[in-house]
Amino acid sequence: MPEPYDPQQAIAPHGSGGAMDLAVSEAETAEREPPPGGPPGAGPRPGKPRSLWSDAWFQLRRNPVFLVSGLLILFLVTISLWPSLIASGDPLECHLAKAQEGSQPGHPFGFDSQGCDVYTRTVYGARASITVGVCATLGAALLGSLLGGLAGFFGGWWDALLSRIADIFFGIPVILGGLVLLSVVTSSTVWPVVGFIVLLGWPQVSRIARGSVITAKQHDYVQAARALGASNGRMLLRHVAPNAVAPVIVVATIALGTYIALEATLSFLGVGLRPPTVSWGIDISNAAQSIRNAPHMLLWPAGALSVTVLAFIMLGDAVRDALDPKLR
Repeated sequence: MPEPYDPQQAIAPHGSGGAMDLAVSEAETAEREPPPGGPPGAGPRPGKPRSLWSDAWFQLRRNPVFLVSGLLILFLVTISLWPSLIASGDPLECHLAKAQEGSQPGHPFGFDSQGCDVYTRTVYGARASITVGVCATLGAALLGSLLGGLAGFFGGWWDALLSRIADIFFGIPVILGGLVLLSVVTSSTVWPVVGFIVLLGWPQVSRIARGSVITAKQHDYVQAARALGASNGRMLLRHVAPNAVAPVIVVATIALGTYIALEATLSFLGVGLRPPTVSWGIDISNAAQSIRNAPHMLLWPAGALSVTVLAFIMLGDAVRDALDPKLR
């Protein structure tokens, strides 16, 4: 006769339930184990979620593109502030007897057509280019963010008016506008060039800021703040602006390298910076006439300009990848 059915035998004893029992056992052990350095019996402490900015910095520190471009930019900023650290000569001191001569001891880059030391002028030329790029970027970013943010937040006739004004500035060719506007300026400082770049650079930033603010103000936390009676100024400064500034930073970082190249182009055409200001664009313009006889006059300032623009573009790409989670 078959043995009577025992319900207790259908239940496996503890420890013989295979992978399921092993998983449950490991989970219970993990709950009982204290965290490293913590008191016995304390459960695992959940990690604190990182904010957008802390997460972006976490990604940037592990991005070799950011590290390389950051070191290059740090070096360029340092020599633009204190060029005498690596260049002891005077960029305006020239000796016609040494015009277009090649590399010599103490003068590794040779001399230009006026007998000026190319190495010293290349080092001192970083100051004008970095100053124009940084000041123009800050001015365009602040003006564009202010106008575009207000247009996107309030909308209505202000948004329509700003959009039409931006369309007018978008229709102005940059090089042609620089030739027309800067040709009547007699100042040899960097500020007319900075003002021109800001004048034509803010519409791009304003459109980015406008779209970002329109997206941010539709989020639930903004609607909740509005329902609680928060004023427009408080909502814009405390809730909308901090969550809409990331795209503006990315665009401004990439545009900085473009503005440096634009300054060199205008100086090359003779309407940007003017002597006695030391600029890479001016040196490239002077060297273009003697490129066959003395190519070193063109090689070094053009190389410094290319490396600088590339460093800022690489930095902008790294910042964009860090601030946009969809690209990771």
